[in-house]
This record gives sequence, C-alpha cells and structure tokens, in this order.
Amino acid sequence: MFEILAKFFKFSGKENENKFKLSIVIGLAEALASAMKIPAIMYVLIGLMSKEAMGKYIIGSIAIMGIAIVVDIICKRFSTVLQTEGGYNASAFTRIKIAEHLRYLPMGYFNSNSIGEISSVTTNTMEMLGDIAARVVMLTTQGILETTMIVLMILIFDWRIGLISAAGVVIFFVINSIMQKAGKSDSEKKVQCDTELISQIMEYIQGISEVKSYNLLGKQAKRLNDANEACAKINTKMELLFVPYHFLQGIVTKITGAVIVISSAAFYINGTMSAIYAIGMTISAFMLYSSLECAGNYSSLLHVVSVCVDKANAILELDTMDIDGKEIKPQNCNIKLDHISFSYDKRKIIDDVSLSIPEKTTTAIVGPSGGGKSTLCNLIARFWDVDEGKVTLGGVNVKDYSMNSLMNNFSFVFQTVYLFADTIENNIKFGRQDATHEEVVAAAKKACCHEFISQLPNGYDTVIGEGGSSLSGGQKQRISIARAIMKDAPVVILDEATANVDPENEKDLMDAIEALTKEKTIIMIAHRLKTVRHADQIVVVDKGRIVQKGTHEQLMTQDGIYKRFVDAREQAVSWKLASFMRVSG
Repeated sequence: MFEILAKFFKFSGKENENKFKLSIVIGLAEALASAMKIPAIMYVLIGLMSKEAMGKYIIGSIAIMGIAIVVDIICKRFSTVLQTEGGYNASAFTRIKIAEHLRYLPMGYFNSNSIGEISSVTTNTMEMLGDIAARVVMLTTQGILETTMIVLMILIFDWRIGLISAAGVVIFFVINSIMQKAGKSDSEKKVQCDTELISQIMEYIQGISEVKSYNLLGKQAKRLNDANEACAKINTKMELLFVPYHFLQGIVTKITGAVIVISSAAFYINGTMSAIYAIGMTISAFMLYSSLECAGNYSSLLHVVSVCVDKANAILELDTMDIDGKEIKPQNCNIKLDHISFSYDKRKIIDDVSLSIPEKTTTAIVGPSGGGKSTLCNLIARFWDVDEGKVTLGGVNVKDYSMNSLMNNFSFVFQTVYLFADTIENNIKFGRQDATHEEVVAAAKKACCHEFISQLPNGYDTVIGEGGSSLSGGQKQRISIARAIMKDAPVVILDEATANVDPENEKDLMDAIEALTKEKTIIMIAHRLKTVRHADQIVVVDKGRIVQKGTHEQLMTQDGIYKRFVDAREQAVSWKLASFMRVSG
C-alpha cells in the first residue's frame, strides 16, 4: 500500500508531490483534532460523575471540542484544496508531458494500436488519476492517519485497551494487504479492457463510412459490444473479488470493538479500570471502527491507481530520438544523403541511398508503391533516424540540430490533410502562432482559398469540424498550403499533395503550390506526369534503392521504370480521350 502511495506522489511531479505531502501534514493535524474527541468525551464523563466540578469539566470539554472542530474545518478545507489541485494538475501536466514526449518519438511508433493506447492513457487513464486516484489516495491516507492518532490516544488513557486496538488494526491491514495482492491481476486487466474499449470506439467512429458502405454494422458493432461487455465483466469481477475481503475487514473491526467493550467491562468489574474510563474506551471503539472503515473502503482501488501510473510511465519511458542538438541556422539549404540505410521491424526499407539536393531546386521522387519514397522524405526531415550513413542540411548532420531548429527549416503538405477543430484562421496560423489577421489573409490569397473562406458564414472565424470534416478535399488541401506558406520554411516537402484532388480544384491547387514553392528547395512525391516533368531532377526509387536519376528528358532516353511510368500514363490518357470521342460520336 505504502509503495503505491509513494509511486503516485513521485509520478505527480515535484510541485504536486509537495502539495500532497503538505496535505498529509495538514491531514495529521486534522486527525489529531478528530482524536481529541476522546479526551473531550472523558472530560464530560468526569464532569457528570463530579457534581462539584461538573461545570468546569463540561466547559473544558466544550472548549476542547470547539478547538477540535475549528481545526478540523480549517485543515479539511486546505487539505481538500491541495489534494484537488495536486490531482488535477498532475493529470493535466502529465498529458502535456506525454504530448511533448510524443513529438520526439520515431514516426514508426504511431500505428492503430499505439494511437488507441495513447488515446486511452490521455483520456480515460488521466481522468481516473486526476479525479478518482487523488481522492482514493488521500482518503486512504487520511483514514490511516486518523486510525493511528486514535490508537495513540487510547494508549495514553489505557495501554491495555490501546494494545487491543493496535492488534485489531494490524489484523485489519494484513487482510487489506492480501486483498491488494489478490486484486493486482484484475486491476491490470481492468485498465487493459478500458484501453481496448477506447480503441474500438475510435475505430468504429473513424471507420463508420466504410462500415456502412460495406454493410458491416453488425460485425463492427459486435467488436465494440464485446469490448464493452469485457469491461463490464472485469469491473463486476473486481467488485465481487473484493466483497469477501471487505466482509472480513468489517468482521475484524466489529470484533475489535466488541473485545474493547468486553475488556473494558471486565477491567471495571475486577477493579482495574474506573467506570468513567470503561465508558470512554467503549465510545472510542466506535471511533476506531469509523476511521478503519474509511482507510479500508478505498484502498482496494489503489492497485488500479498503480496500473494507471505504470501505463502513463510506459509512454513517457519510450526511447525518443536524440533531441539534445544545438540551435542551428543553416547557411544554405543544400540537402545530402550519404549512403543511408533504414530498417523497420527488421525489414530494410532504404538500402544504401546517396542523393544530393541543391537548395532552391525541385527534386521529384517517383516509383512503385511501397518502394520507399515517403520513408526517404521522412528520413530527410528526421521523422525517423537512419540506421547507417547520414543526412545533412546545410552541411550539418540533421542529428546535430535540436528538433525545433531542424523543423523550422521544413514545411509539409501531405496527401491526407488534418485540420483541427478550430477556426480557419487558427488552422492557418498553426504554422506561425504570432501572425496577424492581415498576414493570414495574405497567405490564404496566395493559397487560393481566400475566396471560399470569405463565403463561409463567419469567414476566417468559421469553426471547422475535427479533421476539417466540413470542408471538401481541395479546400482542406489549400488551407494546408496556406498554413505552410505562413510558416515560410526554406524546404518544402510535398507528399502526393495533388493525388486526390478533383479537376475543379486542381488549377487552384497548382496555383497554390506554385505560390508556396517559389524560391524554395522542393522535394515532391508525385505520380502525375505534369507535376514532375519540369523538376530539376527526378529520382526513381524502387525496393529502397535509387534505380534512376536525371531530368525528364534524360530519363525518357533510358529504358527503365520512369519511361514505362510515362508511357503508361500517356496510354491511359489516350484511352480516356478515345473512349470519350466514341461515346460523343
């Protein structure tokens, strides 16, 4: 139990740990105030037995009770505030720490499984730690403190009854310790079930269009229902598991109280205890029962708290890329790949690739699907670290840059655009948070999206749905380009930026890309001939290696992948045109 409490306090961070520790100190004063009810009761009993000094003793009792109540109220107020602040701050700051930590993980970590895990930890787990865990930990701690103070107070009045009370408390916590160990496995299963449920909910919502289009509602709903039922079963199992232990703890407290009452009566009968003390010890037995119950009822959840802390720490302990570089501003934006290789899950993706990309030139990367084109761009921008060789920007190894100073040099426009559930203006300003409205409008005009933004109900203040769900694909793409224009980085990476754009938006999108890429170092992955044919160099990547390199004209003289790629595209266009003419005729 105490190991779990120490783990939670350490996990909360230094500032919040200090708040919890201060709360415990205040809780000690609160427990002492609670234990002062015993001498107050004894004073009342002495007063009732002594008619001459009744008033004095009763006034003394009222004074003790009054002071105890005031101290209890003040302490409870401050300890509750500290506990609440510590719990919620620990949860909030841990979310931020996880978000910062994720920035420096290799992109290979992020997949459907890890996203579900991250979502579960940052939502369900952190909510549990912020709201429930702090209360569980502090109520358990407070119950232990009050029990300790009451036993000490009883020892002061009668050591024999004090030893009986201490023995009952020890037996109680032995049972509690056994309960903790019994619930450890199920606590882990409970948190795993919660994680799986979050993953299934996310998958169901994100894939709802595919589920409906393929009429898989029943099948997908079954997976979600199974995860939900698994959570219900493990929660029920945990409750049923703890019932016998709670019952035993209750039996121990009641038997301890009964033994105290019987012993007090026996000591009175044999003349070794006065009637006042016998009555006082009997009343104290009920106080002890109440404090023990408080300590025991919530402690059964401590292992859930422990597992939640472990899950959050598991993410924070993931190995990041080496990010302790220097703040470097490159003298130029020449990019060089020097015999780089990269493997993922023991499968070689990039194999001994060397490439030079002079600044302010355009390099197009083409090749078969799965050949390593996107991976190559990810290595250039250091989304992953190379296994062998090195990537340099401005003659400096990208590993020597701090992550922030390296990212300042890159803008990205991906095939799949993600926009945040925020205003259009804030989405564009994501590239530069301190930009003015006028600068946002200027970037939007360059990206050819000012016109459609102006026609929206609230213009630039229009809040778009998560992921940009309220906009068309072409509109989202142009806002993404406006965001990149706002950042104004010297190197622009375009990953299939025009692949899924409809013909009506294509001209606007190409104009937007032209505005973005003016006077920049461009690296583009593309399959459209007219997108790549004017590039300064075209790199053909297949099976992780560069198999061809040159201009469009040079590569068309070679019998290779690029020429076949161009011929296939031209045949497809001719076929479409011939089919159209036949239909029209």
